[in-house]
Amino acid sequence: MNLFNVYPLFNINPVKAQGSFLWDDKGEQYLDFYGGHAVISIGHNHPHYQNKLKEQLEKISFYSNSVQNELQVELAEKLGKLSGYEDYNLFLCNSGAEANENALKLASFHNGKSKVLYFSGSFHGRTSAAVSVTDNPKIVAPVNFSERFIKSEWNDIKQLEQTFEVYGNEISSVIIEGIQGVGGIMIPTEEFLFKIKELCEKYDAVLILDEVQSGYGRSGYFFAHQEFGVKADIITTAKGMGNGFPVGGVLINPKFKASNGLLGTTFGGNHLACVASIAVLDVMKDENLIENAQQMGEYIENEIKDLPHIKSIRRKGLMIGIELDRDCSEVRKSLLFDHHIFTGNSNDKSVLRILPALNIKKEETDLFINALKEVLKNI
Repeated sequence: MNLFNVYPLFNINPVKAQGSFLWDDKGEQYLDFYGGHAVISIGHNHPHYQNKLKEQLEKISFYSNSVQNELQVELAEKLGKLSGYEDYNLFLCNSGAEANENALKLASFHNGKSKVLYFSGSFHGRTSAAVSVTDNPKIVAPVNFSERFIKSEWNDIKQLEQTFEVYGNEISSVIIEGIQGVGGIMIPTEEFLFKIKELCEKYDAVLILDEVQSGYGRSGYFFAHQEFGVKADIITTAKGMGNGFPVGGVLINPKFKASNGLLGTTFGGNHLACVASIAVLDVMKDENLIENAQQMGEYIENEIKDLPHIKSIRRKGLMIGIELDRDCSEVRKSLLFDHHIFTGNSNDKSVLRILPALNIKKEETDLFINALKEVLKNI
């Protein structure tokens, strides 16, 4: 049997990782400035993370959600305290797409309405409803398409208001990323977010903040939307939550009432996933990683902002989009093959996406900065 070939692959086979570095099967070292799509939040193989998982493996790694699991309670308490959403409830699942599916479903259960408003440039996942609110026709199969899903332009308040005027009484929820990642590090304006919140309240629609990529300290706030003081009804999270262990979560306003069987999952909230997630929160708190994300992000921007071929820098914390005056693919390849540095791209072909671990050190950022200087100088 062969693999189903859906991923364009670099000819690199990492076999070892530590901190912000990877090593391939040939012994070559690489600086990880992408974290596998913002997944590696506390660095590869952090000692506390490793120890917590090893200890749990010797106890129990899995049982279903038909029994008590005190680790879920500990995770919910720690997440509530660090995020500032202590009065919310937590539903645990396995991925960002699954978190968004459950958020959309919960909103519809809550108000009995069926339409969902989403935005241009969005990416919310590849599963049923999640892909239907993703702005990429290439990955929306006919079975996923429905007129229930309405697209509005990003940061366009006038069109937002017009859409609500027409469909407001039918809109169950509005889903928006705290910062668009795949869309090219697109940051919503404060006015735009407040208008969404205002219209959701007026029309009894649920505001869902997708913080799958922009959450968990990535933006320099625990969740990106918290910079503006907007409070979401439902928040989804995943990527940085488990530092590589598959886990997702839905933070739910207490106005939503739970009932047996309303939501469910086989693997979500298993013992290993909870321990991985608890370890991430421990390290984030103990090592002040949100503050470090702010400082290192600012340092990187200041060091590269005047380099040639850079048109703009879109950044919050360590969620960075470097807009070039050309397609970024050759720059990305040069960084990878000439300088052994992993970076990312986006649907905006000119944007180089930078998503290092939140505990990145200055000397490691300097490796990237110096390499980018050389690559851009030689264009």
